[in-house]
Amino acid sequence: MKVFQKTAIAMFASSLVAGTAQASISNDEIRIGYLADMSGTYRDLAGPGGLEALQMAVEDFGGSVDGKKIVVFSADDLNKPDVGANTVRQWVDERNVDMVTGLVATSVVLAAAKVVEQSDKLALISGAASSSITNEFCSPNHIHWTYDTYAMANGTAKAMVQNGGKSWYMLTADYAFGHSLASDITKVVTEGGGKVLGEVRHPFPSSDFSSYVLQAQGSGAEVIALANAGADTVNALKTASQFGVTQSGQKLAGMVVFLNDIHAMGLDVTQGLQLTTGWYWDMNDETRAWAQRYYERVKRMPTMAQAGVYSATMHYLNAVKATGSDDTKTVRAKMAATPINDMFAKGGQIREDGRMVHDMYLVQVKTPAESKGEWDLYKIVSTIPGEQAYRPLAESQCKLVTGKVAQN
Repeated sequence: MKVFQKTAIAMFASSLVAGTAQASISNDEIRIGYLADMSGTYRDLAGPGGLEALQMAVEDFGGSVDGKKIVVFSADDLNKPDVGANTVRQWVDERNVDMVTGLVATSVVLAAAKVVEQSDKLALISGAASSSITNEFCSPNHIHWTYDTYAMANGTAKAMVQNGGKSWYMLTADYAFGHSLASDITKVVTEGGGKVLGEVRHPFPSSDFSSYVLQAQGSGAEVIALANAGADTVNALKTASQFGVTQSGQKLAGMVVFLNDIHAMGLDVTQGLQLTTGWYWDMNDETRAWAQRYYERVKRMPTMAQAGVYSATMHYLNAVKATGSDDTKTVRAKMAATPINDMFAKGGQIREDGRMVHDMYLVQVKTPAESKGEWDLYKIVSTIPGEQAYRPLAESQCKLVTGKVAQN
């Protein structure tokens, strides 16, 4: 009996120590790293503006969590996987960073995510698009926040197929993101009774799209899908406009288009273009109020990726505060157990595969006559409920999901 009592007491004391160790802030600081393309193709969709959104979240939290200072580091990944991975490794090893956010180019994200998983830290991905991030490349150490290629294809491509666009041709960025997007588009098109006639892949990034657009134009496809993003999409759309693609009866599908892209090209070039977005600054009073605060700092309206950085960071900091810990497993569990209800999403949920599921929006670019201001660019055509927008778990290849199914 005495042996049992001693053992029980020892076990109880051990659990208290473990609980105390877990419920604590390492280094007495919450350390966050912001990694993104700060100077290249994806600069405007996340870049310095995403860092500003992160700083807003830190300031809105008062700069600390229960007296523990929030420290932010930032770096330009140059859209190079080795640069991204090495930066994150240095942050973890030398600066004890707890969480990394931003994360735009899929190739960089996949490289950085390996480091995050190996070091048992957390990544909150806001800028990258590939749905593979929470499918075959999922891990318990990263969460995909703002949007993905599955949701974008499931919005724009499905709407265009339903409206009669049955034959498609892909103009694809030749790296992981473009390949994933093209695959997701193909699935939606074929399931809708359409057909993909062909595909041309271009280097990332590219400045001259003449030959690629000519190939797409020569295919005779009813819809030319731009499976790229950032400056690549802008350059492709401008080239298509110069070559009179839409005047010949073909339709352009910008599959991953951001607010800054439309602003850069102007409504004369982009009017009528349908696209899918995870967020828009002019949806309601709450989005407008936050966007105005952002505008006062940056002098530009935020993209969905930049708004996503703010939302993900706030949710993370709230979880740290609620648990009193920056331990990855503890914080992630709290984040997953807590619905996201903020200016970015209502009723958002983090699934076991790391996908933050929330409503998406099919929008149409306004005509110059419809627009009432410089950033009044979209009108919302329809809301796509989150459970319909993202890949069903039943189709998931994620080890966190398939393993659970196998155990059941």
